[in-house]
Amino acid sequence: MSYLDTLLDGVEVAWKTLGEVAELQRGRVMSKIYLSENKGEFPVYSSQSLNNGEIGKINSFDFSGEYISWTTDGAYAGTVFYRNGKFSITNVCGLITINDIEELDYKYLYYWLTIEAVKHVYSGMGNPKLMSHQMEKIEIPVPPLTVQTEIVRILDTFTELTAELTAELTAELTARKAQYNYYREQLFCFDEASVEHLFMGDPSIGEFQRGKRFVKDDMLSKGVPCIHYGEMYTYYGTWANQSKSFLSKELVENKNLRIAEKGDVVIVAAGETIEDIGKGTAWLGDEGVVIHDACFSYKSTLNPKYVAYFTRTKQFHDQIKKHISSGKISAINARGLEKALIPVPSTEEQARIVSILDKFDTLTTSINEGLPKEIELRKKQYEYYRNLLLNFNKLNIDDEKR
Repeated sequence: MSYLDTLLDGVEVAWKTLGEVAELQRGRVMSKIYLSENKGEFPVYSSQSLNNGEIGKINSFDFSGEYISWTTDGAYAGTVFYRNGKFSITNVCGLITINDIEELDYKYLYYWLTIEAVKHVYSGMGNPKLMSHQMEKIEIPVPPLTVQTEIVRILDTFTELTAELTAELTAELTARKAQYNYYREQLFCFDEASVEHLFMGDPSIGEFQRGKRFVKDDMLSKGVPCIHYGEMYTYYGTWANQSKSFLSKELVENKNLRIAEKGDVVIVAAGETIEDIGKGTAWLGDEGVVIHDACFSYKSTLNPKYVAYFTRTKQFHDQIKKHISSGKISAINARGLEKALIPVPSTEEQARIVSILDKFDTLTTSINEGLPKEIELRKKQYEYYRNLLLNFNKLNIDDEKR
């Protein structure tokens, strides 16, 4: 006999709609101006999922006590939150007030709705919605309050353990990244008296070539390798030997698109923020790669990975940011990049630095990839036990068969 069987042994589970056990209401319209003019200590919750849905704090509150809220409109429609305290909600949220807390526990109802609410989301004028008239139809299993309390205790424990593990893993990743960034900065700190520093545009060490324009609709799953500037932020790291995207040979030839060859460093030259600009990826593929017009290729006598690592340092970025033009899109031209000074140690020293940073990069990447997988595993484990604990419908069907 399972734990849930034991927990429910000899007890009755009544099924009621949410509209029978609770009152539902909507929040009110609150503009950005209203939030700005009425700043205070009481949170306002809206439709976003980040920060527990909080979008600001005001000097008054609409609700005080224990409640459940849900998102009624938009991409996060059907997202459910447990609320306790003094707060307000906007008009894209609904609020649930339980009629009889001697019959139904708020936390228990919250856990049940995290499973069921999303199943009732529907499309309203192309926009996902879960309005009150649909929400109130959701059926709720209502076992004795003692059973609800025990289920809440177990799920609260799982939630706390999952949150603690996530925090620990995130802290580990943050520490590793900080360590990596520290050593990367230190490895590029050379005494100018002992190691020559040259402008990156100095003809003796390298030259920049700007790419030519192509659009995302031109990109294919096979063909001539290409790098779109947007992929530099979402896909590429310090080096690459294979591309994510491709172009047709005909397009490359007809538009006379420009190519970064093996050993060149592809440097992104445009982005939404200044911090995005200048990151480089050493291209190590045997075949050349076409580059977007918001990128430069840097052909150099220096170790390409040494250059790529340097473009990710504060030392490099502090130099180029004064040459970045800001607007809707921030950008830098070749002249701005050429004015950055780069230390030029011996080829052996360059290789040594690359070897050290490769090890840090591998370790950080491993943690960075492993963290989401581990968190997702814990999330699935939590959802498995939550669903098991709240699987009343299956138990009732089995009882009827017996």
